[in-house]
Amino acid sequence: MNRRHVLKTTLLTPLALAMLLTGCGRESTTQVPGSTDNQAMAPAAGAGTVGPAEKPELKFGFIKLTDMAPLAIAYEKRFFEDEGLFVTLEAQANWKVLLDRVIDGQLDGAHMLAGQPLGATVGFGTKADVITAFSMDLNGNGITVSNAVWDEMKKHVPKGADGKPLHPIKADYLKPVVESYRKSGKPFNMGMVFPVSTHNYELRYWLAAGGLHPGYYAPEIGDTSGQIKADVLLSVTPPPQMPATMEAGTINGYCVGEPWNQQAVFKGIGVPVITDYEIWKNNPEKVFGVSQSWAEKNPNTHIRVVKAMIRAAKWLDENNNANRAEAVKILSQPNYVGADENVIANSMTGTFEYEKGDKRDVPDFNVFFRHNATYPYYSDAIWYLTQMRRWGQISEAKPDNWYLDMAKKVYRPDIYALAAKELITEGKMAPADFPDFATESGFKPATNEFIDGITYDGTQPNAYLERLKIGLKGNAKP
Repeated sequence: MNRRHVLKTTLLTPLALAMLLTGCGRESTTQVPGSTDNQAMAPAAGAGTVGPAEKPELKFGFIKLTDMAPLAIAYEKRFFEDEGLFVTLEAQANWKVLLDRVIDGQLDGAHMLAGQPLGATVGFGTKADVITAFSMDLNGNGITVSNAVWDEMKKHVPKGADGKPLHPIKADYLKPVVESYRKSGKPFNMGMVFPVSTHNYELRYWLAAGGLHPGYYAPEIGDTSGQIKADVLLSVTPPPQMPATMEAGTINGYCVGEPWNQQAVFKGIGVPVITDYEIWKNNPEKVFGVSQSWAEKNPNTHIRVVKAMIRAAKWLDENNNANRAEAVKILSQPNYVGADENVIANSMTGTFEYEKGDKRDVPDFNVFFRHNATYPYYSDAIWYLTQMRRWGQISEAKPDNWYLDMAKKVYRPDIYALAAKELITEGKMAPADFPDFATESGFKPATNEFIDGITYDGTQPNAYLERLKIGLKGNAKP
């Protein structure tokens, strides 16, 4: 009988749990840093400052996207078990169901959109205190349009010497297509996955940078459609349903994570025109979220979960993505993403296919560990809050200090640092794998690596909003 599944389903005695948490009965081959004895082993999990897990049996939720990979790898490589945690992973129907189940305790935690803990905490839609101590990845999304839209759009796209479209493809080239729809009296519809999703904000950013208004929200008057004054009408579609919804003609394009852009290419129904890496280089994408009350009740468990997921993220990126082919096989299983291996591999192994046959190298399309991808930066949280204000989800002006206070309430680098330091003590990771915790402020340097070249400085959110041509700023209302 498989030991792994016995452990998942057997009620553990205190003695058995203690043995697991101190590493008894399980070999470790990790050497203590600086040891002169080649046979010396690192202390097992729990030998540092983190105590036993308060809740060893856990259920985590996810949506069928390739960026849930840290959860799958932490499970399959037994990193959770190394922490004395016996985890069940369960796919969820959509982002709202997933969030609600974390809030009401049916799930202990989940793969979440970076904006979900923030949106819940500020009270847009569901009001609840949700936190994150772990960023799951950078990049990973794309914007796809239907074949009919691409046929019109590419008439305006400049070409290189090889005859292929020059990238990045801006929304400037979509604008005449949208205008032709308007003149014909037809709405131009696009899908995104959730009102506080990274996809919503990336799609809006791309459209607005090209002079297309994506619409405002006005929750104070009960309008949560996000379509006030919109040139392009955005609506919610669950990720796995995006290709079929576009094929049916309900939407003309969408922004989604993989593998659902590449699926459109393989089915021959659409063309991905841009990745989010080209909209905002190395943007934060998903996070691992838990309710604040759960974190308060289970502090040791939380740290141990973060430890396991840090190790999984490193495994996914180490040796120049050498493990990605194995990861693709794991994710293709129906209990995880369930898409064909070749569809997942098309983006996850360092390439991205735009128009059929136009496959290009995009080595950082999916980043799980390098560039400090797992660290929950305040500046990332503040960017999402600025977009909530820009489009009316935050209905009134807020001072700069409010943005920082909210970021600190939701994003928890202090918990992350405890997990990282424990891994260093155990010899599983090196200090160079992480930011310098003694000096880290939680703010990335100001950057202009956006498709419109506008500089974002997380310490000055209101000044940033003033620089954006389309969107709310100051005391403006929709």
